Amino acid sequence: MKLLEKVTIGNKTLNNAIAMAPMTRSRADAEGVVSDLTLLYYTQRASAGLIITEAVNISAQALGSPLTPGLYTKEQINAWKKVTKSVHDDGGAIYAQLWHTGRVGHSVDRNGKLPVAPSAVGIKGQQHFTSQGMKDYETPQELTIADIKQIVKDYGQAARNALEAGFDGVELHAAFGYLPNQFLSESANHRTDEYGGSIENRNRFVLQVMQELVNVCGNDKVGIKLSPTVYYNNIENSDPVAQFKPLIEALNDLPLAYIHLMNGVLPLNNHPHYPENAVETFGSISKHLVIANAGFDKDSGEAELKKGIAQIISYGSLFIANPDLPKRFELDAAFNTLDHSTMYGGGEKGYTDYPFLKA
Repeated sequence: MKLLEKVTIGNKTLNNAIAMAPMTRSRADAEGVVSDLTLLYYTQRASAGLIITEAVNISAQALGSPLTPGLYTKEQINAWKKVTKSVHDDGGAIYAQLWHTGRVGHSVDRNGKLPVAPSAVGIKGQQHFTSQGMKDYETPQELTIADIKQIVKDYGQAARNALEAGFDGVELHAAFGYLPNQFLSESANHRTDEYGGSIENRNRFVLQVMQELVNVCGNDKVGIKLSPTVYYNNIENSDPVAQFKPLIEALNDLPLAYIHLMNGVLPLNNHPHYPENAVETFGSISKHLVIANAGFDKDSGEAELKKGIAQIISYGSLFIANPDLPKRFELDAAFNTLDHSTMYGGGEKGYTDYPFLKA
């Protein structure tokens, strides 16, 4: 089974071709510090070839949702050190997913400060989860050129902090409508300066951040997650292929560990110009190792690997409910049922209490 074969990323050999996808669980404290419960959560899943953490805020400005972890204070870094050591002690590998939410946030959880974005364009038709319940999105504050250059530096500092915390590498969260994805989107980015207007300009921010991360981490320790055909959070492009093909071609020139591609998770009935299979369309452009994400089970993941474009499959909800997922694949065992009510926030219930297979 290709899912259970070893895979090499840079100079690191993974135990299998199964990755744990990044998933927000909202179980940090109010200061963005993860607890020993989070340590247990990731240690339980260390049999994954690669763990990619839940999205981690790179700065106080980056915060969008309550009870999400950070990597910008000493307390946050020290808490993550315990997590990475435990995963490594169990033979696993772990990357930190670096997060700036941009306009996907609310001032009630940002000390009264409005979210920031490429343009002053708010999200319509959706609400945001806050510490005070669901709220309509606000119109974000448009970033200045100086602001943008500072955020690039913030990503670099977060990468330094990740290495200090013991992570094997970092992944830029440039998917699902967060800040980097906002720069890539015609619907969210209305700028007319060097960061907007043309496809090249809309790609500029992501490429500058990726160069900064490579400068900090070195070769083969940086990945990126992209969702070219996901229109959630009001992210749309008139031609996703025209937007993302030159981006991926430019990423080919950087010494990356991988590119993590998310298939469309929403119906494309109203988007007939969007490619149906993002992994095939965009993965075939990449010279880097490809991780395929979204909607895979054991059989479809195995079939995807046999196509030869993706070398790793990342699993989200299956890994939440099945901490020993690679063993269940190996034995063709039944899966635990996911408790959707415990996905975000809370304690051990639905987090660390899912049973392992009995010996």
